[in-house]
Amino acid sequence: MSSLVQSVDWLAIAPPTITAVVGLVVLVADLFVDERRKPLLGRLSVAGLAAATLMLLPLLGADRSTFCLVGDEGVCSYTADRFTLVIQFLVLGGALLAALLSVTALKDEGKRLPEGEYWFLFLSSAAGAALLPASRDLATLVVALEVASLPAFALVGLRHGDRKSSEAALKFFLSSVTATAVSLLGISFVYAATGTLHLTLVAERIQDVDGQLHTLTQTGVVLTLIGFAFKTAAVPFHFWVPDTYVGAPLPIAAYLSVIGKAVGFSGLILVTVVALPSYADVWGPALAALAALTMTVGNVGALRQQATRAYSAVRLLAWSSVGQAGYLLVPIAAAAYSGDPEKSIGSTVAYALMYGAVNLGAFAVAALVGRTHRLNRVADYRGLYASNPLTALLLGFFLLCLAGLPPGIIGLFAKITVFSAAVDAGLGWLAVVMAVNVVIALVYYLQWTALLFRAPEGEPVEHRLPAPLSAALALSGVLGIALSGAPQLVLRFTDTGLF
Repeated sequence: MSSLVQSVDWLAIAPPTITAVVGLVVLVADLFVDERRKPLLGRLSVAGLAAATLMLLPLLGADRSTFCLVGDEGVCSYTADRFTLVIQFLVLGGALLAALLSVTALKDEGKRLPEGEYWFLFLSSAAGAALLPASRDLATLVVALEVASLPAFALVGLRHGDRKSSEAALKFFLSSVTATAVSLLGISFVYAATGTLHLTLVAERIQDVDGQLHTLTQTGVVLTLIGFAFKTAAVPFHFWVPDTYVGAPLPIAAYLSVIGKAVGFSGLILVTVVALPSYADVWGPALAALAALTMTVGNVGALRQQATRAYSAVRLLAWSSVGQAGYLLVPIAAAAYSGDPEKSIGSTVAYALMYGAVNLGAFAVAALVGRTHRLNRVADYRGLYASNPLTALLLGFFLLCLAGLPPGIIGLFAKITVFSAAVDAGLGWLAVVMAVNVVIALVYYLQWTALLFRAPEGEPVEHRLPAPLSAALALSGVLGIALSGAPQLVLRFTDTGLF
């Protein structure tokens, strides 16, 4: 009789485990640390995220799995392969940058944001986000998705006495709970048809489903897709994004724009390409249509933002993130038609890495300007070069990367990779839609960039750079510039090792 006791590969699960453990340490420490020493919790959280990110290095070059079925070590619930490590790097590295932004934000907010609760919720969400790309069964996938999402609701509405923040949290909560309910219903239908939750076994058994269960299975696939469409902010399930980003503390808006998307897209990839490849005729056209709709609505929404409107800078970044989500969906849709789905998925991963680095950088500059201009309008960035030349140059660089223009070479290469994935898969119409949207996006990115170098109205306002904010800007800037100088560092991840 085989033993039911399993050995745990602690090295494989180290990144999310360290993040979770540090979160618990922060929660307990908060009970004993007096008010004057609360900033120590932030430093501990930043150190914990840095340690979790560094623990990815020993995992490079080897696929490790744990929590496997007894008697079948090829079917596991947790796998640290190349795909997992790249997404975990994006999640933990992005969380580290958002944490550096948070240190300054918490100091500026004073007692409106309780530090102990903030850091515990932040680390809990990051732990769930790091767990998700390693999940190889539907139960672990859903648990990781909710561990990443539930603390984020509280973080959005954590600011005391802020009605806008509470409203944003409520919209985010209702939309996300609806997404979870729909996903769980779809997953339960898939489980009823296949009798398993492990992704590889679902892929095998779903091809031989009894004819009477065929409609049930198709419904399950569609409902699961709808649930993840909410998580990725795909149109028409994007309505929560602008108000949530405006109402949330700015570091949390930055966190949701990158880590939240990484969670949604990695889950979508695992469900469609790994678990449901035989239903590509269902999810392929659906994702292609969602991609076209999402990029168009997102870019038009960003284009319509008025520079003098309150919080227009944050709203523009919010709508821009919706448009970028459309580009990220393109290669996943292409995987349904491509003879090399791994290459298509790799295009999404490469684009996500580029987007994560430069979008967090843009939010870092928005956080800096927001310290002196509380309404954070696009018009407030006029003449930024006169007062903070380096900051203005960095923001211009980040915006050009998002637009896909030199010197933002990494943005150009990432867009070409996504465009090629669509063309290679025979989705010429989607490539045309993407090309049109890239042109639309150029308008608002270039308008904002030009504003940075115009003569300021009145005396230029100097923005003081605290050390944590400087570190976040420096890290994102160095990463963006390095990748633009050597784009092959990102493009090599088109080989995900997922298959």
